Amino acid sequence: MTVLGSIKPPLALAAACVVLAVSACSPSASDVPAVSSPATTAQTQAASPSANGPTASAVPTSQSANGSLVQDFPSTLIPLMPSATVKSSSLLTPGGPATAGLVGEIKAEAPAILAFYTQSFESQGFKAVPGDTVEKIPSKDFLRGDSETINVSVQSEAGVSTFTIGATVSGDSIK
Repeated sequence: MTVLGSIKPPLALAAACVVLAVSACSPSASDVPAVSSPATTAQTQAASPSANGPTASAVPTSQSANGSLVQDFPSTLIPLMPSATVKSSSLLTPGGPATAGLVGEIKAEAPAILAFYTQSFESQGFKAVPGDTVEKIPSKDFLRGDSETINVSVQSEAGVSTFTIGATVSGDSIK
């Protein structure tokens, strides 16, 4: 499997999820020139059969949406906090690990958001990793088994918080 720089494949998928989630906070598509992403390139390469290449069934599906949840978003895995609004969502479901991303906004403080998602993820068997910040930004990581991860980070300003959730889990966890 291809390695993106020195990032191993599961982390590359998580990075792609974060890129999709962050894009919701960036200028609109009409303001930015088109750029080929690793996911787009992978889809194109996988869709073009070759003697040594993957079959059509291995083609990953990637979806993103602004202002709503994408079709088949794993709302059981990543529930939307009550009273929050969706800024963007994304879902990448290849043959292996899947990634899902959610960017939401709510009038709540970071500790309340982290408490809600800690309870939600722990009830699904995830374990909270020690630490609640990354460079003073409220952030919490969760781990289930050896390879399923979820991160929640929160930015607050004037009583409104924007939270970003990125999950890399087995394909079965998305269903």
